[in-house]
Amino acid sequence: MPRPQKCRRVCSEPQFLCFSPRGVEQPEENVLSVDEYEVIRLADYEKKSHEQCAALMNVSRTTVTDIYERARHKIAECIVLGKQLSISGGNYQICMGQKTCCGMPCRKEKILSDKGKKL
Repeated sequence: MPRPQKCRRVCSEPQFLCFSPRGVEQPEENVLSVDEYEVIRLADYEKKSHEQCAALMNVSRTTVTDIYERARHKIAECIVLGKQLSISGGNYQICMGQKTCCGMPCRKEKILSDKGKKL
């Protein structure tokens, strides 16, 4: 029997939950979990190493690598085969905006403070 999956720490929910190719009526759907999204955000968008991602998400580096490979394959399928990409589900916990939840100022708190500046 496999070990129970450890809950992954995520800074905040994704702003956008669905991406769809133009010109494809009723495309097949590929679902990216929120923890897969978080690994892509940290590794590719924020340019963090898998070791850094693991520390931020409170999982092992090998777990991050597995999640990353799965997520990249799903994204590639959507681009190559014209599938719709939806983001939902997964075993994760939002860090609740704690200032040092990820070892740095929380992204969620920064987003909220940036919105306050624009008002």
